[in-house]
Amino acid sequence: MKDQVVLIVGASGGIGAATARLFGKAGAKVVLAARNKEKAESVAKDINDNGGEAYVTQVDVTEMSSVVRMVNDIVEELGQIDVLVNAFGISIIKPLLDVNPEDAKTLFDTNMFGTFLVTQTVMRHMETAKKGTVVMFPGSLGKHGFTKALVEENKRTNIKFTLLHLGGVATGMYDSDLVDMKVKKDKMLQPEEAAKAVYYAATQPGDSVLNELTIQPGSHQMV
Repeated sequence: MKDQVVLIVGASGGIGAATARLFGKAGAKVVLAARNKEKAESVAKDINDNGGEAYVTQVDVTEMSSVVRMVNDIVEELGQIDVLVNAFGISIIKPLLDVNPEDAKTLFDTNMFGTFLVTQTVMRHMETAKKGTVVMFPGSLGKHGFTKALVEENKRTNIKFTLLHLGGVATGMYDSDLVDMKVKKDKMLQPEEAAKAVYYAATQPGDSVLNELTIQPGSHQMV
């Protein structure tokens, strides 16, 4: 991973931050993109203080101008983006009739449109370069959606796509007022475990690709 440019969107905490630290240790040029720039800067400082190379950019994944500006700046300053990790998203865990429609709209705008917008913008550059790796966290509902369509569309390029299905990761997502459920974080996967899966996916040799991987804590184990 030495000197490869790794863009992690949603890197202010949780899986994104853990992934950024891991790639930083491997010698990558890590770009931490987040809405909360202050938290991302704290992660970047930690990486840089430990001999890595990290940069921070602020982005609103639901705004095209913000996403385009982010990607163009990265390519201009650091070069081709080798790895994109879409580690952002919000969650609502409530009975249907208790969900505020405005909260639902925010979720769809962020998780669906935001993922589309970031991925499309980065892939314009990856397709030109004919290489790259994209790592997604689609959740169970996204298993047969956007990412698999991208695989079919890009069979003649050397762009690799990985789906990581992670069950129960102890991140700040569960601290939101939108999550109406008690959770035991000590029984969940830790962000560092998820980060290792991301790194493994992005470092597959040659033409090899990690298509899908499901990681769950023992308490969430499913067949």
